[in-house]
Amino acid sequence: MKLIIAYIQPERLPAVKQALYERDIFKMSVTNALGCGQQKGYHETYRGVDIEVNLLKKIRLEIAVNDEYVEATVAGIIAGARSNKIGDGKIYIQELSDCIRIRTGERGSAAIG
Repeated sequence: MKLIIAYIQPERLPAVKQALYERDIFKMSVTNALGCGQQKGYHETYRGVDIEVNLLKKIRLEIAVNDEYVEATVAGIIAGARSNKIGDGKIYIQELSDCIRIRTGERGSAAIG
């Protein structure tokens, strides 16, 4: 079992969801996040004052999958999020030691579904 965490551009979320649905991956958690990497933010002027905005809006996806779905999930995220520009995002894959479905008490791969 793996936990896949991806940071993507907010406007790419519908395309990522569609790409994942096409690969039969329907379960995910989506959170608004702030961050910066190579983009380093930008400057804007508000009422004559120069303001540095270095935390940009991002979307954080968390998807727990069984091992056989890892490559399909990563491929779906890349297919939906890639624009070939700086700031497309990052994908992290972590080992998931256990998963428990609260409703039934199922554990492990059966709980992920």
